[in-house]
Amino acid sequence: MGIMEALRCFLGSWVAVLKTRVELIGTELEEQREWLEKLVILSLVALFCLSFGVVFLTLFITMLFWAEYRQFVLGGFAALYLIAGLWALLAVRKKGKNKPKMFSTTVSELEKDERELLGKMARENT
Repeated sequence: MGIMEALRCFLGSWVAVLKTRVELIGTELEEQREWLEKLVILSLVALFCLSFGVVFLTLFITMLFWAEYRQFVLGGFAALYLIAGLWALLAVRKKGKNKPKMFSTTVSELEKDERELLGKMARENT
C-alpha cells in the first residue's frame, strides 16, 4: 500500500468519525430542544392552573372570614405567597446551577477517540 492510499484511508476514517460525532451532536441538540419544549409547556399549564386555584381559594377563605378576621387572613395569605415565591426562586437558582452538561456524550466520545488515536500513535512510535 502506498503512502497516498494510506493517507486516503486515514482521512476517510477520520471523516467517518467526524460525521458520526456531528450526527451525535445533532441528536443531542434535538433531545435538549424537545425536553425544554415539554418542560416549558408543562410549566405554563401548571402555572396557569395553580394561579387560578390560588386566587379562588384566597377569595373563598377571605370571604368566609370577611366580618371579623379579613386583615389577618389576607396578611397570612400574603406571607404564604411570599414564602412560596422565595422558595420557588431558590429552587430555580439551584436547578440552574446543577444543569447537566450539554454535549456530555459527544465530549466523552471525542475523548475516547483522542485516547485511541494517541494510543495508536504511541504504539507506532515504539
